[in-house]
Amino acid sequence: MVDWPAVLAELDAHGAARIPALLDAGECRAMAARYAETQGFRSRVVMQRHGYGQGEYRYFDYPLPSQVAELRSAIYPQLVPLAHRWCERMNLETRFPATHAEYLARCHAAGQTRPTPLLLQYGAGDYNCLHQDLYGDEVFPLQVAVLLSAPGTDFTGGEFVLTEQRPRMQSRPEVVSLAQGDAVVFAVRHRPVAGSRGSYRVNLRHGVSRIRSGQRHTLGIIFHDAT
Repeated sequence: MVDWPAVLAELDAHGAARIPALLDAGECRAMAARYAETQGFRSRVVMQRHGYGQGEYRYFDYPLPSQVAELRSAIYPQLVPLAHRWCERMNLETRFPATHAEYLARCHAAGQTRPTPLLLQYGAGDYNCLHQDLYGDEVFPLQVAVLLSAPGTDFTGGEFVLTEQRPRMQSRPEVVSLAQGDAVVFAVRHRPVAGSRGSYRVNLRHGVSRIRSGQRHTLGIIFHDAT
């Protein structure tokens, strides 16, 4: 069971938080094995062709695998209250529906109809450049990544990295160490930080450091769909 108050408190304080053992080892292996399947995906992206890093990923197509759809629907409402607090502190008018089905309807009405949950695959020497997962005007401010491989056994290296750029300051790095089945929930684009004159907005980017050996698979759960 996820200790959501603790996760949200850490997320609010640091822009990222670990969710221990969101999936068990068997679920992780089964999900990672899907990468080799020929059905169920809408596209494949080779990162180096686009300057995104090295490695590749595949976007699921609708209908999503049941486990992915269930995770997306179950996690979203837990994050909505924090998303609202962040919007209020950053003086943004955006608010989000209570359920993910309602939010997807909003995305689709805005022309964002392509699913964004994805599987990522990295080999030795691969990495993911710092980036933000923005796919249109509709952006839910938080997303989740689940590590499907076992560090030290399946791969070495490959840490999840988050950087935060505060105005007139150097970037602050955050490294979230994950075990197999752990998830990290983190800010997609920006978050509020308390200052001497109230809250101000900071920009965040995330990526994955170089894989030194083996193979690393990750499940990405993004709550907004793409144009």
